[in-house]
Amino acid sequence: MDNNGSSTKLEDVVQQVFIAAPPDKVWEAVATSEGIAAWFMPNDFQAELGHVFHLEAGPFGKSRCEVIELDPPNRLAFTWDKDWTVTFQLEETAGGTNFTLTHGGWDENTATSFGEKHAVVRERMAGGWVGIVKKLAEYAGQ
Repeated sequence: MDNNGSSTKLEDVVQQVFIAAPPDKVWEAVATSEGIAAWFMPNDFQAELGHVFHLEAGPFGKSRCEVIELDPPNRLAFTWDKDWTVTFQLEETAGGTNFTLTHGGWDENTATSFGEKHAVVRERMAGGWVGIVKKLAEYAGQ
Protein backbone atom coordinates (compact mmCIF):
# COMPACT_ATOMS: atom_id res chain seq x y z
CA MET A 1 0.00 0.00 0.00
CA ASP A 2 1.16 3.52 -0.67
CA ASN A 3 0.57 6.56 1.57
CA ASN A 4 -2.95 7.00 0.14
CA GLY A 5 -3.95 3.48 1.14
CA SER A 6 -3.99 2.14 -2.41
CA SER A 7 -2.11 -0.99 -3.36
CA THR A 8 1.10 -0.73 -5.33
CA LYS A 9 1.24 -4.50 -5.91
CA LEU A 10 1.44 -5.48 -9.56
CA GLU A 11 -0.18 -8.61 -10.99
CA ASP A 12 1.80 -11.83 -11.02
CA VAL A 13 3.19 -12.91 -14.36
CA VAL A 14 1.55 -16.23 -15.25
CA GLN A 15 2.46 -18.38 -18.24
CA GLN A 16 0.94 -21.75 -19.09
CA VAL A 17 1.95 -24.33 -21.66
CA PHE A 18 1.07 -27.91 -22.53
CA ILE A 19 4.12 -30.18 -22.67
CA ALA A 20 3.88 -33.48 -24.55
CA ALA A 21 5.71 -35.42 -21.84
CA PRO A 22 4.73 -37.01 -18.51
CA PRO A 23 5.20 -34.97 -15.31
CA ASP A 24 8.26 -37.00 -14.26
CA LYS A 25 10.09 -36.01 -17.44
CA VAL A 26 9.03 -32.35 -17.12
CA TRP A 27 10.15 -32.43 -13.47
CA GLU A 28 13.66 -33.43 -14.61
CA ALA A 29 13.67 -30.34 -16.83
CA VAL A 30 12.52 -27.93 -14.11
CA ALA A 31 14.07 -29.42 -10.96
CA THR A 32 17.67 -30.22 -11.95
CA SER A 33 20.54 -27.84 -12.57
CA GLU A 34 21.18 -29.33 -16.01
CA GLY A 35 17.52 -29.14 -16.98
CA ILE A 36 17.09 -25.52 -15.88
CA ALA A 37 20.29 -24.52 -17.70
CA ALA A 38 19.00 -26.08 -20.93
CA TRP A 39 15.94 -23.84 -21.20
CA PHE A 40 16.46 -20.95 -18.76
CA MET A 41 19.78 -19.89 -17.20
CA PRO A 42 23.05 -21.34 -15.92
CA ASN A 43 22.65 -22.13 -12.22
CA ASP A 44 23.79 -24.18 -9.24
CA PHE A 45 20.31 -25.44 -8.33
CA GLN A 46 19.70 -28.50 -6.17
CA ALA A 47 16.22 -29.89 -5.46
CA GLU A 48 16.47 -29.52 -1.69
CA LEU A 49 14.13 -27.47 0.47
CA GLY A 50 16.07 -24.46 1.78
CA HIS A 51 18.89 -24.83 -0.76
CA VAL A 52 20.39 -21.47 -1.72
CA PHE A 53 21.40 -21.31 -5.36
CA HIS A 54 22.18 -18.72 -8.01
CA LEU A 55 20.82 -17.95 -11.45
CA GLU A 56 23.39 -16.42 -13.77
CA ALA A 57 21.43 -13.66 -15.47
CA GLY A 58 24.04 -12.48 -17.96
CA PRO A 59 24.45 -8.68 -17.82
CA PHE A 60 22.38 -8.52 -14.62
CA GLY A 61 24.83 -10.76 -12.77
CA LYS A 62 24.16 -13.61 -10.38
CA SER A 63 20.83 -13.63 -8.57
CA ARG A 64 20.46 -15.33 -5.20
CA CYS A 65 17.58 -17.80 -4.98
CA GLU A 66 16.29 -20.20 -2.33
CA VAL A 67 14.07 -23.26 -2.72
CA ILE A 68 10.97 -22.59 -0.57
CA GLU A 69 8.59 -25.31 -1.76
CA LEU A 70 9.31 -28.76 -3.13
CA ASP A 71 6.64 -31.35 -3.98
CA PRO A 72 8.04 -33.67 -6.69
CA PRO A 73 6.84 -33.98 -9.43
CA ASN A 74 4.04 -31.45 -8.88
CA ARG A 75 5.33 -28.15 -7.56
CA LEU A 76 8.56 -26.22 -7.06
CA ALA A 77 8.86 -22.66 -5.75
CA PHE A 78 11.89 -20.49 -5.10
CA THR A 79 12.70 -16.93 -4.18
CA TRP A 80 14.55 -14.97 -6.83
CA ASP A 81 16.64 -11.98 -5.90
CA LYS A 82 15.30 -9.90 -3.01
CA ASP A 83 11.62 -9.57 -3.92
CA TRP A 84 10.33 -12.27 -6.26
CA THR A 85 8.92 -15.76 -6.01
CA VAL A 86 8.80 -18.15 -8.97
CA THR A 87 6.53 -21.21 -8.87
CA PHE A 88 6.42 -24.13 -11.29
CA GLN A 89 3.18 -26.16 -11.15
CA LEU A 90 2.89 -29.44 -13.09
CA GLU A 91 -0.44 -31.18 -13.66
CA GLU A 92 -0.77 -34.49 -15.45
CA THR A 93 -3.25 -34.46 -18.30
CA ALA A 94 -4.09 -36.68 -21.26
CA GLY A 95 -0.98 -36.95 -23.40
CA GLY A 96 1.31 -34.90 -21.20
CA THR A 97 1.64 -32.17 -18.61
CA ASN A 98 0.05 -28.78 -18.12
CA PHE A 99 2.82 -26.50 -16.86
CA THR A 100 2.11 -23.20 -15.11
CA LEU A 101 4.79 -20.68 -14.21
CA THR A 102 3.93 -17.89 -11.77
CA HIS A 103 6.39 -15.04 -11.17
CA GLY A 104 5.18 -12.90 -8.26
CA GLY A 105 6.39 -10.25 -5.83
CA TRP A 106 6.04 -7.21 -8.09
CA ASP A 107 5.51 -3.74 -6.60
CA GLU A 108 5.40 -0.58 -8.69
CA ASN A 109 7.29 1.44 -6.04
CA THR A 110 10.16 -1.03 -5.65
CA ALA A 111 13.42 -1.19 -7.57
CA THR A 112 15.35 -4.37 -8.29
CA SER A 113 18.81 -5.03 -6.87
CA PHE A 114 20.14 -3.86 -10.26
CA GLY A 115 18.33 -0.51 -9.96
CA GLU A 116 15.36 -0.86 -12.32
CA LYS A 117 11.75 -0.31 -11.26
CA HIS A 118 9.66 -3.44 -10.90
CA ALA A 119 7.04 -2.06 -13.31
CA VAL A 120 9.65 -1.85 -16.10
CA VAL A 121 11.21 -5.24 -15.38
CA ARG A 122 7.79 -6.90 -14.99
CA GLU A 123 6.77 -5.91 -18.51
CA ARG A 124 10.06 -7.18 -19.92
CA MET A 125 9.82 -10.45 -17.97
CA ALA A 126 6.16 -10.97 -18.91
CA GLY A 127 7.21 -10.99 -22.55
CA GLY A 128 10.36 -12.98 -21.87
CA TRP A 129 8.57 -15.79 -20.04
CA VAL A 130 6.49 -16.48 -23.17
CA GLY A 131 9.58 -17.59 -25.09
CA ILE A 132 11.16 -19.25 -22.07
CA VAL A 133 8.22 -21.59 -21.37
CA LYS A 134 8.04 -22.38 -25.09
CA LYS A 135 11.72 -23.36 -24.93
CA LEU A 136 10.95 -25.53 -21.88
CA ALA A 137 8.12 -27.27 -23.76
CA GLU A 138 10.42 -27.98 -26.70
CA TYR A 139 13.22 -29.25 -24.44
CA ALA A 140 11.06 -31.42 -22.15
CA GLY A 141 8.85 -32.69 -24.97
CA GLN A 142 11.76 -34.19 -26.95
